[in-house]
Parts: sequence; C-alpha cells; structure tokens
Amino acid sequence: MIIGGLQKSSLIDYPGKVSAIVFTRGCPLRCHFCHNPGLVLPEMFGKATPDWEVLEFLKSRVGRLDAVVVTGGEPTIHKDLPDFLATIKGMGYLVKLDTSGVNPEMVKVLLGNGLVDYIAMDIKAPLSRYSEVAGVKVNTEAIKRSVEIIRESGVDYEFRTTVVKGQLSKDDIVLIAKYIEGAKRYFLQRFRGGVTLDPGFAKRGAYSDAEFESIRDESAKHVIECEVR
Repeated sequence: MIIGGLQKSSLIDYPGKVSAIVFTRGCPLRCHFCHNPGLVLPEMFGKATPDWEVLEFLKSRVGRLDAVVVTGGEPTIHKDLPDFLATIKGMGYLVKLDTSGVNPEMVKVLLGNGLVDYIAMDIKAPLSRYSEVAGVKVNTEAIKRSVEIIRESGVDYEFRTTVVKGQLSKDDIVLIAKYIEGAKRYFLQRFRGGVTLDPGFAKRGAYSDAEFESIRDESAKHVIECEVR
C-alpha cells in the first residue's frame, strides 16, 4: 500500500461511528474539482507513510475507534488493498471504502470476501459526460459494472456526486438519479472552493440552498434517500 496520509479521528466519515481515515496515494482520474491534488498528481506527492506505521497506530486504538475509512486518491488501484483491509478487519474494525468505481474487479473481490462493511462510490457525471467531468477518458462500462456490483452485494452503501455550479446542471443530477433508480442512498455534495486540482476551480461556487432543494426534490423521486451535504 502507498499511503499518503492518516487522519487519526473523525466523527463524520463513517455513518454513526468514530473512525480513522487512511488516504491512499494515486488516482487515474483528474477531476478538476478534486480537493486532494497532493494524492493525485505525481509531481505533488509528498513522503509516503509506511503501512506498518498506520497499522501500529490502529492497533494502539483498538477499543477507542470503531472503524477505518480507506479513501484516496483511489484505493482500488493498489493490488495489496485486500491484504491491508484483511489486517484491519482482523483487529476488529469496521471498514468503509471510498471509491470512484474505476476498478470493478477489485470492488468485487473486496465485497465478495467480506472486507468492506460500507462502501461509498462517487458518480462523477451522467455517463455521456463522464470523461469530460473526470478530466480523462473513462471506461463507463467499468463504472456501470461497479454500480451493479455494489447494489447486488448486500453490503451497506451510498452513491454520491460532488456538485459544482456551472459544471453539472439540475438535469445532469437527475439523470444520475435515474441511472441509479431505486438506490438506497444518493448524496449531493456541495462543492467548496479552496485547493483544487485545477486552480481554475478554486473559486467556483455551489448552488444556493433553494437550488439544491429543487435538485434534491427531483432526484429523490428516483432513489430511496436523497440528501444534500
């Protein structure tokens, strides 16, 4: 595992649990709005955190933390991810995985082997606009396969989309909701400016509360739960 960072405690990243967050390094996508360019762009990579150091920390927090969230970057590009998660599960932790769904075969292995208790998949855009929003050519068949695997796995899950005003329209978001028709949870994430992979997005805005409410209400017709966060 190539680990780019560790957050030792979070109350919000695993629903209802106190978690640590492990950030893996590397990602095949180049989403303009990405807030973690230091985990995505090789020229910005800092010193990696040894995986043994992370595991030693987690051992020391058994009984005080409930869960570990593995995010990125894109965790599923790392071939030793199953072994890493198996070690964490062996300590008694719940595991949440954040993924973009670009590697459905790894998603299938992880879910099929009981290595993940909760999975969150980012859906970047309607399938017809995926490569545009993701910043590189994307195999949308892989995205579709990951959605299918997650929905059929029996593992608790959510889908989510980061919404940048001017990049995704209300119609785009509703198309995504229609695509995942009947999904358990779909979260619309407010884009917040700051450090972004594309500096041109640093000062981009989000929709107003009223606009988000309208988008949510229309999207909620197609999924079981739809919220803005």
